Amino acid sequence: MLFTQDSLDRLAAGELDLAFRRWRRPAVRTGTALRTRVGVLEVGEVVVVAEASVTDRDARRAGYADRAELLARQRPGEDRQLYRIGLRFAGADPRTELRADTDLSAADLDEIVAGLGRLDARSGRGPWTTEILRLIARNPAVRAGDLAARVGRERLRFKADVRKLKERGLTESLEVGYRISPRGRLVLDHLTQAATDPAHPEAG
Repeated sequence: MLFTQDSLDRLAAGELDLAFRRWRRPAVRTGTALRTRVGVLEVGEVVVVAEASVTDRDARRAGYADRAELLARQRPGEDRQLYRIGLRFAGADPRTELRADTDLSAADLDEIVAGLGRLDARSGRGPWTTEILRLIARNPAVRAGDLAARVGRERLRFKADVRKLKERGLTESLEVGYRISPRGRLVLDHLTQAATDPAHPEAG
């Protein structure tokens, strides 16, 4: 589910607690945790509703001026149904704290690097994690499609790879593109040092 920044801010403040979407099939289910730029949103009840049952109060709880605006903003299509989605702000995204955590020992860094090595090994196409970290570090706030093209990757697969790095607190998403996190910078510096230090176990 996509939200505007204003809606996210209002959801985090508790001013909104509903969303409406016209879908062919539900894109979320009860209990889903949606990680957003302002924190985690927890999905409550997801139900199909008739347009006639939507009230102005419902619309305001979803961030619209009234039901007419809400309905006008929905995707058209006879094969779609209107879903009413309950939402609750569940707190900060744990990855936010992880991104800022640079209190890492050499052993911690080696463990993170080993985890990246396992991602590389499972990919079936060889090492990619360090390449993507370096690419993002050199090109903050560049569109994902443009970054993907630079490394010969399809955009959606490239974004899936970046999400794996994001889960480890190494990158973060911006309005456009990405940037490397403080933790990611530390890991990248460690990788660079390892590559130039013959005595380091990762070198060679």
